[in-house]
Amino acid sequence: MATFFTQLAGVSRKETRPLITLALPICGAQLAQAGMSVADVMMTGRLSATDLAAVSVGSSIWLPLMLFMTGTLMGLTPIVAQLLGGGTTARIRPNVHQALWVALALGLGAALLLWFTVMPIFRLMEVPDEVARRSAAYLSAVAFGMPGVALFQALRAFSDGMNHTRPALWISLVGLAVNIPSNYVLIYGGDGLTELFGEWLPAWVQAIPALGAFGCGIATALSMWVMSLAMIAYTRRSRAYGDVELWCDPAPPQWKLIGELLYVGVPIGVAIFVEVTLFTLIALFIASLGEVTVAAHQVALNYTSILFMLPLSLSMALTVRVGNTLGQGRPDHARLVAWNGIAICLLVAGFNSLVLWFTAEPVIALYTHDVGVQRLAVSLVILAMVYQVSDSLQVNLAGALRGYKDTRIVMVITLVAYWLVGLGGGHWLGMHGLAGLSGPLGVHGYWIGLIAGLTVAALLLGERLRRLARGVANGAIEIPRS
Repeated sequence: MATFFTQLAGVSRKETRPLITLALPICGAQLAQAGMSVADVMMTGRLSATDLAAVSVGSSIWLPLMLFMTGTLMGLTPIVAQLLGGGTTARIRPNVHQALWVALALGLGAALLLWFTVMPIFRLMEVPDEVARRSAAYLSAVAFGMPGVALFQALRAFSDGMNHTRPALWISLVGLAVNIPSNYVLIYGGDGLTELFGEWLPAWVQAIPALGAFGCGIATALSMWVMSLAMIAYTRRSRAYGDVELWCDPAPPQWKLIGELLYVGVPIGVAIFVEVTLFTLIALFIASLGEVTVAAHQVALNYTSILFMLPLSLSMALTVRVGNTLGQGRPDHARLVAWNGIAICLLVAGFNSLVLWFTAEPVIALYTHDVGVQRLAVSLVILAMVYQVSDSLQVNLAGALRGYKDTRIVMVITLVAYWLVGLGGGHWLGMHGLAGLSGPLGVHGYWIGLIAGLTVAALLLGERLRRLARGVANGAIEIPRS
């Protein structure tokens, strides 16, 4: 054991900097993409409550779909990372081509779902008629962008696997730069432009209709395609990818390679989908607890979700580093790389907890002036400080396991920890409390359930990584090769 920690200390001096170098651009890209959703909500909210509700309801449908696609296509990252580490770069191009076929199929499938299934869902959810109508229009526009965002995510997974994470950052910023002005023009129309720039605008500009939620959907789809085309152009022209001439000799669908991608990627997509739906279901359950509780929950969750981007980005970078090292045929070193990343994630968790401790009250005051909401939100943020360690650990342990292409066990652990422990336990505590010890804990019970679920996930994933990394290093377990 002492030898292991000595080796880990030696690896840490060499591995920490490249890991952080990979992670920071990923974090910037995640924040830029999250900024688009924030802009959508803020700008439609200024127009009307109905348009805001339409975009919020619509986002709860298309965002989980997009995240499932993103997770599935993330299966390409460890494949590319291992091939790059092993020096077999000639095999990268056909694998990426298969990912693009999968992305196109997923994007078109998501578009069809958004076009043809949303109204029955809205009727089932008993969404008010006007909100449902505007939300359906919003989703019909967003649907056109789904193939574009799927292609972007496939190319991003390729670029990340090649240790080149900066393009996703800059292109996500381009998408945000397109999204905000497009939102303004299409949501508010000529009246909004006149209010902003004055009466000197040409008559045809002033006559642009205000499209509200529908215009927001068009702007979102436009941003998606701009990001996709920018990523295509970059990967076509950049020399950063060495001799991987991605856009030469396009490969037709090859079911063996597609099967490998789906084998690795679909469990990632399912795990991310499970996590997203966990928070969606909690929001639905606490809706009966009153508007102050709902508002405080959303404020605390939104604030802590921003800080989560740093451990999430570290996780994605860790997948690349572990995959690269395994591809080089160094399983002993890969084990050390993985646990070094876990050590760094604990430092990140401590940093996030300190940020929450010192900034909770002033930041929450920026969200709302309601004293009741502020007090409740601060109490929830204190609970969020408790789960920073568990949350950072579980996401980075999952990232390290993805580097080993071990995703199915991660999916099962996620299902059990999030839905059974997190949601089931949280619902019991929220509605019934601890038998004989307390009454219903309300929203705090749900957040305690989150802590329990994340802790269980971290413990199970940690044990899985310990056994897998040791088994691969000893030659007892063989990881699948690309």
